[in-house]
Amino acid sequence: MKSLTLTRKIHYTLRIAIALCFIGHGSFGIITKAIWCNYFAVFGIGTKLAYQLMPWLGSFDILLGITMLVFPIRAIPAWLCVWGLVTALCRPLSGEPLAEFIERAGNFGVPFTLLVLSGGLTKSNLFSVINPDHPVDDKTMKRVFLCLKIIVFLLLAGHGWLNLIDKKGLLIQYTALGFSNPEKTALLVGLFEASAAISVLIRPLRSLIFIFFIWKMTTELFYPHYEFFEWIERGGSYGALLALWFAISPAHNPKHLTQNENRGTLNSGSARNAGGWTLHVVSNLNFQTLRFVRSILKSCILLFAFRDKRFAISDSH
Repeated sequence: MKSLTLTRKIHYTLRIAIALCFIGHGSFGIITKAIWCNYFAVFGIGTKLAYQLMPWLGSFDILLGITMLVFPIRAIPAWLCVWGLVTALCRPLSGEPLAEFIERAGNFGVPFTLLVLSGGLTKSNLFSVINPDHPVDDKTMKRVFLCLKIIVFLLLAGHGWLNLIDKKGLLIQYTALGFSNPEKTALLVGLFEASAAISVLIRPLRSLIFIFFIWKMTTELFYPHYEFFEWIERGGSYGALLALWFAISPAHNPKHLTQNENRGTLNSGSARNAGGWTLHVVSNLNFQTLRFVRSILKSCILLFAFRDKRFAISDSH
């Protein structure tokens, strides 16, 4: 059995993420989620016809998601890029906040990144099967890294934005979880996710990316309705974070991908140097993680103190 190279790890992560995203999305079509009527209305489709079309579109999404797992031809992620973009755009076009679109960057960004990793899309290879062992040069890997970084930035920033504007669905979640002041909770989460998004865009640290990955997978479990399908539908978000975590692995530095994968062995002196460099990086990442968490907590405490003081002054008047 072949060992999993960096390319294969990213390939399978993105591929599974695409499948989860569209199987989850398709499930809501079969369930006939009522809010979808708003998105059909963007195209002038009435409620009655919308409910008739939902199961068909949902079944098609699920079929493409499953096919992506067993027979991944390039036409599927190409279509899902377009479909994911259109369905995400329906939200602000139907009157929802722009953040709803931004938060769903994984829906269309992950299929696009898989195509970039696999050598792009042309008329001649449209119906060819994507090869997980397709050779990837440094230039392509840098493009993949940039795509993942932008996607993660957008999905974290979008969800943080929804918290900062007190999205009703999120406040209901926090209330159900037992938080006495859901508005404050939303503010805290929003500040954390906005800061996380900025840190990813400026300097994505591997240890922080893993924290954000766990955070995203955990926080998406608390939807009050259809929790399982909601969690699956966010597969693009988890996949983008995990793929980015792989891409910045010290053992698989994107800058040295080609030479590391083509060399079978390293001499003992190089191995010692690499080990020392890795220890230095890990220590630095731990230090950066602590600084990041401390700065977020400090900012939140100061903001809450200012907010409470302002409310106290207004109450006194």
